[in-house]
Amino acid sequence: MLQKTLKFLQDTKTFYLATTEGDQPRVRPFGLVIEYEGKLWFGTANTKAVYRQLQANPFVEVSATSPQMEWIRLSGKAVFENNAEVKRRAFEQLPALSNIYKGPDDPAFVVFYLTEAEVVFRNMGSYGQKPEIHRL
Repeated sequence: MLQKTLKFLQDTKTFYLATTEGDQPRVRPFGLVIEYEGKLWFGTANTKAVYRQLQANPFVEVSATSPQMEWIRLSGKAVFENNAEVKRRAFEQLPALSNIYKGPDDPAFVVFYLTEAEVVFRNMGSYGQKPEIHRL
């Protein structure tokens, strides 16, 4: 199920990551997701609000919709880890990161993976049917 989730997010290219700030939801587009050692990894800058929000409350949801109107909701707990291999792979997968960061060793570039993750697969036309729910 991890590979299916990864492929779905990579194929949609842009997905939306939700956090909270106090009692307010905050949603922003993301485009980087990597599988490494059986975990889904994401990247951001430690100078951004999303980083501060995840430090205060590590629970996150990700949502994406395909052109075929299939969608997922991925939830979990963000765990930040300074993983040099994940950072290197991130720059290989998304070379545009070089326009934002000095490279994988840039101290502002941080990566996190999800634990306690659950993914729900649905199709906009399948309401009334039981959703496909999996633990990752």
